[in-house]
Amino acid sequence: MPHQCAAHKCNRIARGLCDCCQQNLCLQHLNEHNASLISQLNPLTDEINTLGDRLKSLNVQQIIEKCRQKLQKWREECHEKIDRLFVQKCQEYDQFVNEKNSEQHEKLSQIQSKMTEFISAQETTRRDIDQLTLTIRQLNRDIDKIEQTHSMIISRPCLLNDTLVFTKDTVDHEIDLDTLGSVWKTIDRPDGSYASLASNDRYLLIHQQPNLSLLDQEMNIIKQIPWCHDAIYDMCWSSTLKRFIIIGGKLIFTVNESTLSMDNVKISKERYWQSCTCSDTSLFLSTNEYTSSIVEFRLLPSIKIIKEWKYPVTCAQNEVISGIVYNDGKLALMIMNEAKKTLRIVLSDVKTLNFIWSRQLDIICTQSIAFRCCALTCHEWLVSDFETRRLLHITEDGKVKKIIPYSAIPYRANLFGNMLVVSRNDGVNLHKL
Repeated sequence: MPHQCAAHKCNRIARGLCDCCQQNLCLQHLNEHNASLISQLNPLTDEINTLGDRLKSLNVQQIIEKCRQKLQKWREECHEKIDRLFVQKCQEYDQFVNEKNSEQHEKLSQIQSKMTEFISAQETTRRDIDQLTLTIRQLNRDIDKIEQTHSMIISRPCLLNDTLVFTKDTVDHEIDLDTLGSVWKTIDRPDGSYASLASNDRYLLIHQQPNLSLLDQEMNIIKQIPWCHDAIYDMCWSSTLKRFIIIGGKLIFTVNESTLSMDNVKISKERYWQSCTCSDTSLFLSTNEYTSSIVEFRLLPSIKIIKEWKYPVTCAQNEVISGIVYNDGKLALMIMNEAKKTLRIVLSDVKTLNFIWSRQLDIICTQSIAFRCCALTCHEWLVSDFETRRLLHITEDGKVKKIIPYSAIPYRANLFGNMLVVSRNDGVNLHKL
């Protein structure tokens, strides 16, 4: 029995099954559906032509040059590490040989004094002669060892393989915080611990009163040292220096990744600092004051001030820059209006500090606590809203993409490998992404 056309208000007999909608249609509606499909080819053709134009204009040599520059930088960093280790080991062996040499000189001097004493007294015993003979023989063996110190050096070959440098097949994907799962691991912190945290691709640095703690991606504590200074206002990682940077009040410290040894950065003018962030070439600090300034420091060859941005470029007279984060040529600023108790996030060009966009957030600032954000993938941002226990996901163009209620009070957040680290009111939460 023939089917009727499935199109709305069509009484014609169906002539065939439509491939796109899987319905029985008459000849007219089959032609209409076919025309609709063909019309969709036009924009696809445009896209193909656009891709062709992109390929034609692609500067292959420039892409290769950028790859080689990155490889050259890796090569130079490896050479620097080997050179530093070489210098360190040279100093250790210099000290070792000199100490051993001094010891033998002292022993020889003691033997000579003993010999002089026996000769002057014109009296000795067989036991004295035997003891002197044994001492001279031992001294001779010790000097032999000094002469053969080089043969005691054991140097293992530097193991190189293709996994040291590789190319990722994938690009960064947008982080979907809708799928932010339950807490994977927690780290409790004693009262008096500061909320700041920082990470690189291997380690997470936090404060656990009274210590600075360095943790790996399994949350094992690798190293701890006492923190004996003022409050920690912020911390960040410098890939150029290969060191963490911590600011506290007027103080700026660089912290060794492996040993947590700290160096105090001396600057000509003391300032109260609020927040810090690093690019490949510069350290940026915001001042802890109304009409905050942003001070740029060069990183190499030593940390020195090179520029300062002030009101009205940075913020308004009654505003404070609460947090500052660098990502890919841009600075994200968290700006609080003390009078209105409001908060906005601003994206600025790192070279000029010209605003790219500004977004007022629906947050009322009732506490004297700094607001912070962190950089996500794909040039997006995450704001920690401790006032109402939320995480605000901000898009590349400054729109609020998602509001995520949070079970604890989130003061700071940071990406750490494939995890999101959230510094809460009494510890640290880790979520796998």
